[in-house]
Amino acid sequence: MCIVVFIWQADSRYSLVLLLNRDEYHNRPTKEVHWWEDGEIVGGKDEVGGGTWLASSTNGKLAFLTNVLELHTLPHAKTRGDLPLRILQSNKSPMEFAKELVNEGNDYNGFNLILADIETKKMVYVTNRPKGEPITIQEVQPGIHVLSNAKLDSPWPKAQRLKLNFKKMLDVYEAKICVKEMIEKLMRDTTKADKSKLPRICSTDWELELSSIFVEVDTPLGCYGTRSTTALTIEVGGKVSFYELYLENNMWKEQIVNYWIEKLQMQ
Repeated sequence: MCIVVFIWQADSRYSLVLLLNRDEYHNRPTKEVHWWEDGEIVGGKDEVGGGTWLASSTNGKLAFLTNVLELHTLPHAKTRGDLPLRILQSNKSPMEFAKELVNEGNDYNGFNLILADIETKKMVYVTNRPKGEPITIQEVQPGIHVLSNAKLDSPWPKAQRLKLNFKKMLDVYEAKICVKEMIEKLMRDTTKADKSKLPRICSTDWELELSSIFVEVDTPLGCYGTRSTTALTIEVGGKVSFYELYLENNMWKEQIVNYWIEKLQMQ
């Protein structure tokens, strides 16, 4: 499970400001945000499936992904982490790539996928749920959005709280945004939802554990929860900044990667 809050094309200083908590088993092999082998993609890597949950490229494309909370999953489904990589490695626009996925929805367990092109200012949301229905494709409008483990902007308690507090913090910063402060105040929130407001998809106990923005729960398979928090900012002039806090050997470490979108830098 993951949660993402972002403001898209609605700030005079930034094309995008994004905060993402990645929830996963702490013992699942993972590489922190880094330059991938081709030298054109930046993002973390799931070393089991080989994909990513958030990545961007030097040509101004961006993609991120969350899973859909569901009771039953396909044991032999394709890895969802490949989807962000495919758009970043292609020459297709977000909408062209989204339409390419129309016939592939049943190959994957439930996903929410956001695709963006910073240069053309286009962002598209794609999901293959509910089951049995055609893939949903919609253009994301400028503004603040939250993506958790249901459809984009679903009114889950933690999503509504995060959106409200994110907006309040953005309003405080008159100049440069302090992502470290935003992470500390917004993404470390362990407040759980009232049981009456849970989605009632899985067991109540499990949903309650997952109902906070920052998740940490012991399971028979090991500790599960928030194992990295990433802040991604893209300035109007094309500067891209990744700041990531991640767990390694039960210690929190930080990683920073900065680069420029080539096309925007030349404008």
